Amino acid sequence: MSPDPNTPPAVQEAPITAAGMMLGLRKVSVLMPGIVVFAVAFGAAAAAKGLSFFEAMLMSGFVYAGVAQLVSLELWRPEWSWGAIAGIAVVTATVNARMVLQGASLQPWFAKYPKTLNAFHLFFFTDASWLIGTRYQAEGGRDLGVLVGAGLGLWLVWVIATGGGYTLGALVSDPRRYGIDLVMPIFFAAMIVPLWRGKRGMVPWVVAGLVALVTARLVDGYAFIIVGSLAGAITGAFRDDAA
Repeated sequence: MSPDPNTPPAVQEAPITAAGMMLGLRKVSVLMPGIVVFAVAFGAAAAAKGLSFFEAMLMSGFVYAGVAQLVSLELWRPEWSWGAIAGIAVVTATVNARMVLQGASLQPWFAKYPKTLNAFHLFFFTDASWLIGTRYQAEGGRDLGVLVGAGLGLWLVWVIATGGGYTLGALVSDPRRYGIDLVMPIFFAAMIVPLWRGKRGMVPWVVAGLVALVTARLVDGYAFIIVGSLAGAITGAFRDDAA
């Protein structure tokens, strides 16, 4: 049975069902075509950088972070030093640092589940999962299967499409040539619209955007992701305290 959206939050046991997983898969299916093209582009770029098919598949299967994977390819070198390894680790960690804030925002939902289950589903946690989960929870949903289904579905498509892209070679080695780099920003813009909570909620969004833009101008790299996110979060926290 589907979870009752009117169930009060005081209930300690939260469900995870097959129906919830299918719902998550359906919700994320609108993103699948863009993810396929994005993954094909990564696979082709990995082939162009000299990675083996096995290495490219391992990266998509275990790293599972599209933007971070493409960024890492930009820094990829035929020979590695400890300094180069540390540099790519810092850059990719910076790009993915937003996941800390995204996970924290949904922690009250996750906290009802065993740590082993959370560790499993957080491995498949993505930006798309977060947006889908945020909207679903705001509408009263509480079935964690929605996140599990969305994450697993995207992971499977991502890995398979990476293999296809590697096989196709340099056909789409430059994602920006076909506008593939715009897939995720467009998806984010469309998904965030329903989260609008009026003019009062606009201030943290504006602060985060402006701070990120200024930081991107002043500091090389991807520090603007962390700085902008923290600025928006802190602004929102102070406004909530003042309410």
